[in-house]
Amino acid sequence: MELSMHSRHEVIQQVHGRYRKASKAEKGRILDEFVKTTGYTRNYAAWVLAHWGMTVLAHDGGKLVRYRVGTAFHRSRSGRPRVYGPEVLAVLKDLWFLFDCLCGKRFVPMLRELVGGLAASGYLECDQRIREALARVSPATVDRLLADERRRLLPHARSATRPGSLLKRQIPLRTFADWSDLTPGFVEADLVAHDGGSAYGDFLCTLTMTDIATGWTEVVAVLNKAQRNVFPGLQRARERLPFPLLGLDTDNGSEFINAHLLGWCTREHITFTRSRPWRKNDGCFVEQKNNSVVRRSVGYSRFDSLKALQALNDLYARLRLLVNFVYPSAKLVAKTRSGARVVRRYDRPQTPFARICAHPAVSNEVKQRLVAIRHSIDPVALARDFRSLQDGLIPLAAPLTNPFQPYKLFHMSAPSAPPSS
Repeated sequence: MELSMHSRHEVIQQVHGRYRKASKAEKGRILDEFVKTTGYTRNYAAWVLAHWGMTVLAHDGGKLVRYRVGTAFHRSRSGRPRVYGPEVLAVLKDLWFLFDCLCGKRFVPMLRELVGGLAASGYLECDQRIREALARVSPATVDRLLADERRRLLPHARSATRPGSLLKRQIPLRTFADWSDLTPGFVEADLVAHDGGSAYGDFLCTLTMTDIATGWTEVVAVLNKAQRNVFPGLQRARERLPFPLLGLDTDNGSEFINAHLLGWCTREHITFTRSRPWRKNDGCFVEQKNNSVVRRSVGYSRFDSLKALQALNDLYARLRLLVNFVYPSAKLVAKTRSGARVVRRYDRPQTPFARICAHPAVSNEVKQRLVAIRHSIDPVALARDFRSLQDGLIPLAAPLTNPFQPYKLFHMSAPSAPPSS
């Protein structure tokens, strides 16, 4: 049985005097018995018995310090002093949870923009030192500090697309490599099924529409995948776009590949294209929003009622403002391959609103209207309202044998309560 530290010290107290006075042969026999009793290595056992009670020199953080063998020796913490302590981490967690748990590269630009405003409006009650730390923290440090919290995120994926066999020859193909149109107005559209893992009966879907040039995203809940329900959703999403719809690219599902939508695009002078079958990367811009916007906000539960439809659209009315005006996103600007290694370069994370304001093809009238909307938005109040609507979705999920609850990371107990320090 292994001895405790206190018991080992008692053995050393009894043995070290006899060890120092013994001959070389006797020291060997004492060491054999001592090592068997304490479990120390032989070299360390000989050193401890020879120096017990003496004052020796030891390295501590690059310096030599004196300490007495047999007394506790606590080394000082090596390396640089901790900059972001528990009080900073507590505030950082509150804000990170509130604003949808973004990655560090997206979260930090938004944080630096909002810290001053949050403190001035009373949402952020902490001292100046913590605010300065939040304003200068790097994306890599944020990811490191929040690594434990991020491990909660569990990815899921499934597809409910059913191919439409008609009219394909009349709708040209467009691949992910063909997007050279950098004018706002060319969008990709897709449906996200809220079937809870079982495709029986009718269930709600979310229509996602993403602009290629700016990342502007619109989400609309529809009753099912029927053409008569998806088409009004497309019209509502088009009305919410801040710029004219110039091009529409979809997958090969029958909800999109139909004569009604083709005729509407022809009459409205909208370029209608489709991706290659079974090539999800052709719709990469909208596919990533299906996960980062819809699934992160709604989850994988089954929704199939009119009440859930209204609740989803109420949620999306807040979500579109957060995604387009508050949450920054990064765009891939270059990808190079060297053997098996692929290096991707992204631009500086910006909100879709900022990208529109910086785009020369967008009129000043549109930019001024968007600036007025941005000034009217209170990010914290909007995020708390969004979390409250998320909670309201949970009882609306239809029961299944293996249901998934909506993706919900954080609950703000009171909309008026600021993050605690």
